[in-house]
Amino acid sequence: MMMVLSCAIYAGNPIIPNKGVNDPHIHIFEGRAYLYATHDRSIENTRFAMDEWGVWSSDDLVNWTLESILKPEDTYIGRPYDQCWATDAAYRDGKYYFYFSEQNRQTGVVVGDSPIGPWEDVLGEPLLPAGLTSTHSYDPAVYLDDDGEHYIIFGVWDFYIARLNHDMISLAETPRRIIIHNPRGPYNQDGTNTEEPTDDKPFVHKYNGKYYLSWGAFYAMSDNLYGPYDYVGTIMNEKSFAPGYAEPTWPYGFLQGRHGSFFEWHNQWYFAYCDISQTGNRRFRDTFISYVHYKDNGEIAPIRVDGIGVGEYDSRQSVIEAEDYFKAEGFDKVELPGNNFALCNSGENALLIFPNIHHLSEQKSIQLNIANDQVGGSSLSIFDNSSVGILLAVIPIPYTGGINKFITVTHDFEDLKNVEDLRFEFGSLKPGSLRFDSFSFGHE
Repeated sequence: MMMVLSCAIYAGNPIIPNKGVNDPHIHIFEGRAYLYATHDRSIENTRFAMDEWGVWSSDDLVNWTLESILKPEDTYIGRPYDQCWATDAAYRDGKYYFYFSEQNRQTGVVVGDSPIGPWEDVLGEPLLPAGLTSTHSYDPAVYLDDDGEHYIIFGVWDFYIARLNHDMISLAETPRRIIIHNPRGPYNQDGTNTEEPTDDKPFVHKYNGKYYLSWGAFYAMSDNLYGPYDYVGTIMNEKSFAPGYAEPTWPYGFLQGRHGSFFEWHNQWYFAYCDISQTGNRRFRDTFISYVHYKDNGEIAPIRVDGIGVGEYDSRQSVIEAEDYFKAEGFDKVELPGNNFALCNSGENALLIFPNIHHLSEQKSIQLNIANDQVGGSSLSIFDNSSVGILLAVIPIPYTGGINKFITVTHDFEDLKNVEDLRFEFGSLKPGSLRFDSFSFGHE
């Protein structure tokens, strides 16, 4: 029987520490984030031992609750099994579908009435059986396209894609091989390994009209879901890591083993992925989440890998980047020189929410790095983002001399709580007149 649990976890990165939660695929269902994940059995693992699949949920990407566990005994596998490999999930017409890998052999699916089940294996056999294609039928990713159709992507070295039928538990077509031009991967970083050119871990998402096919830390882009795709690069590099997060790593380096997924929530993009820097054991992995920012040419800027993670902030940071918000309305991200980003208003009013800002009781002021092209200036109101919505400050934003002319605006604060959810409301703006780069706090 499926286990339904309630176990709250609070963390930065890793988001669920010391639990062996990995291969994360995150979806937003009913206004809440759901993490579908595998589970490494123990920190003592000397091989990949994974007895079950789990579903976690969060309303802020910080506090996570274990909602349910799917055992292999409750699937067509029908017995205890310690090779419960990667998963994904989808929703259609009131039903939820939880896809799972039987090691690197086959992919099954269970169906439920809620994002956490309870689940039923209505097929009683694999959806993607061994021998279906020339690749292994595992590591499923399910993509919902703009036409309302769902597609399943799977495999290793070569990836395959097929449209799902309306029932979500059968294929509407014969799987097609996805062509990738000039592919790279953790075992093929110089392009000479034609036997292992990519990896497993395929995932598809779409941004600004482009399809992104990723395999761990590597990705390619296309104008067509079926491809062909052109290899672009990696989503992290040597400069991505905060101290204490670069090592230890996998035998082929930090680009290996990054099974993950992209997702969007409240106009913000994220990448959830595996990491072993805090466990030291690649067979007992953690889940990290990082913000994702896209360059003007569509490429993904290198992510930041650190312990703060997403959805929370430390007021003692040297700066908090404005583009690392939890929620935004009326703002677009714009690229600045040096892989930097800022926010530019798209309307007369704009809103940002930064929850879980820690150590604010120590702070006495806020400094804004901002540019304003509006003669006569504008203003920023900062609220406690609670149900009461207490006004904490009104800060005049002067005309700075141009949209690319950034200045520091300082305002004093008093009597802040140690942890605050702050809401920034900008008003009386001319569309496209304001750019907000970052902010910081001072204790004197």
